[in-house]
Amino acid sequence: MKRISTYFAKPGEVPAGWRVIDVSGMILGRVARDISLALQGKDRATYTPHTLTGDFVVVVNASKIRVTGRKLLQKTYYRHSGYVGNLKTFVLRDLLEKNPERVIRLAVKGMLPRNNLGRQMLTRLKIYEGEEHPHQAQVAGQAAANSQNSDQNSDQNSDNEG
Repeated sequence: MKRISTYFAKPGEVPAGWRVIDVSGMILGRVARDISLALQGKDRATYTPHTLTGDFVVVVNASKIRVTGRKLLQKTYYRHSGYVGNLKTFVLRDLLEKNPERVIRLAVKGMLPRNNLGRQMLTRLKIYEGEEHPHQAQVAGQAAANSQNSDQNSDQNSDNEG
């Protein structure tokens, strides 16, 4: 009798894809959740907790993200240099005007594991304030590979039927 065992992906066994997410008009926390799931690979059947199985995620239109309630005025971010008395506080509204990429990065970072693997996942996140990004070739290559695979699968299915 064959023994059934759980599948664990090995490093490099699951190829990383590229996803582009346009966040204009979307709510910050909900988008951050979707991004963190994609970075971790938890939306795949090949998810393995100790291996990088997630995709690269390109976020565009970061400056057009939304928040609900009074978070623009009440949510605070902190930064400390390590020197005594040098704790800086920022309100979300000011940080969105100055650096909207940082707001999304911090929201996603809080949803990733706090270990070496989480830091590696965060390096796969690419955030851009506007519509343009320098990863067009990777995204186009991913789309071409997906369409080629679907064509091969449909050919195999038609061969099996006839």
